[in-house]
Amino acid sequence: MAKNDTTNPADSKALRPEQLHEFSQRFNADRANAVAANAATSVGVLKAATDYHGVRALPRDFSIELKQGSITNQEHSGRCWMFASLNTLRYELMHRWKLEDFEFSGSYLFFWDAIEKSNTYLENVLATLDEPTDSRVFEIINDTVADDGGWWQMFVALVNKYGLVPKSAYPESANSRNSDAFKQYLNTKLREFAADLRDRHAAGESLEALRAAKTEDMATVYRICCIALGEPPERFDFLARTKGDDDADSKKTADKSSNTTVDAQPDKDSKGEDGRDDRPQIREYGITPLEFMHKYVPVDVNDAVTLCNAPMTRTPFGKRYRIKWTANVAEAGDMEFVNVPLDVFRKAAIDQLSAGHPIWFACDCMQFSLRDAGIFDRGTVRVDQLFDTEFTFDKSQGLEYWDSASNHAMTLTGVNLDADGKPNRWKVENSWGKDAGKDGYYVASADWFDRFVTELIIRKEYLDEATKAILETEPVDIEPWQPLTHRCD
Repeated sequence: MAKNDTTNPADSKALRPEQLHEFSQRFNADRANAVAANAATSVGVLKAATDYHGVRALPRDFSIELKQGSITNQEHSGRCWMFASLNTLRYELMHRWKLEDFEFSGSYLFFWDAIEKSNTYLENVLATLDEPTDSRVFEIINDTVADDGGWWQMFVALVNKYGLVPKSAYPESANSRNSDAFKQYLNTKLREFAADLRDRHAAGESLEALRAAKTEDMATVYRICCIALGEPPERFDFLARTKGDDDADSKKTADKSSNTTVDAQPDKDSKGEDGRDDRPQIREYGITPLEFMHKYVPVDVNDAVTLCNAPMTRTPFGKRYRIKWTANVAEAGDMEFVNVPLDVFRKAAIDQLSAGHPIWFACDCMQFSLRDAGIFDRGTVRVDQLFDTEFTFDKSQGLEYWDSASNHAMTLTGVNLDADGKPNRWKVENSWGKDAGKDGYYVASADWFDRFVTELIIRKEYLDEATKAILETEPVDIEPWQPLTHRCD
């Protein structure tokens, strides 16, 4: 402020009545504002902003489309990353074993994720005993604790350790369907354990003594999880009916190669004279979750890479990145990403879908999204027209300012290629039940995909040679508060 300037600094910061009066006059001078306000206050911003031209420009047919099972529902939980992962694997299992439908147990992995996140949290507390509680590192560690969200690599860490089970072997419970109360009190208990460990350390207890205390803490965690979700099975029975095959010779080959118990199919219609369902049946008795995964899931979850398209100066393309403090299973390590240009990112998705394999992906699902209609598209959600202002962030700025970091994971099950072989819309399988979107499916425009999809899980065989070479390089460590990605929930 100049030496002779008598202006009160507080006055220059405040909104003055004459300014507000001017704003009101400008608003009421434009008839379009009244029309927009009437619509938005009556039906909400998104419906008022919906452009029918955009809706019509996104038909729900696709030149490449994968036939998936029935729509799943994560309900009131942050398990989208698990459901999207399981949806990619059930597709492979269903088509390998000729099942009409199948669903893995999301509750089973939810149990073990809660256990492992709790263990990792306490290990992180032990690793930062001398950090002040208001340090940036400890604030990150102490933030989400054992919350629901996650990434593909968290899923991989869990299934490598605990395997998979069908939904029938470990069904949903009240606390997997709505996890808020369960996780609230689990997290509170874990933070109490953290305070106790830090107090013991300050009092001079040895690390050996602290680890013994942590083991007792984990016994309490296990008890809480078992009470909330039920104890998961060590072994279970699996029975499933296959679609059968009209060709008897091919049936014999399939039965022999499957190395499991399968009934013979008596006739072409798969129905006995007394109304029995006589389709071939897979029968397993007393199988473990790891045995089930290795026997029935025909893909290796470790043979996939997280591609990221984050066009920021701080994260140059052509590098591998590792985000600190992001593991759920302590011994599995932190999340890693390979950052690639958009054309490489997009081509990998097309190649994998074209080969008949669905794709886990992460995005900002809140941007230009119509949940009920099942549409992701800037050309349909015309909030720019409704509010008479342009929304100008590009992908780099959206990530840099944490405006459009990933927050939800879903599954790509189709793409439409135009006459030049370029994608103009994508088919999206969500995990919000069949009443969200069009029977549980969404359509995303090419522009929306390019702008708001930040991560893809791609099998190594569909990567170009330059990207494969990046996998051999050492990852660049970045801090968890640096813009790149959020846990998806």
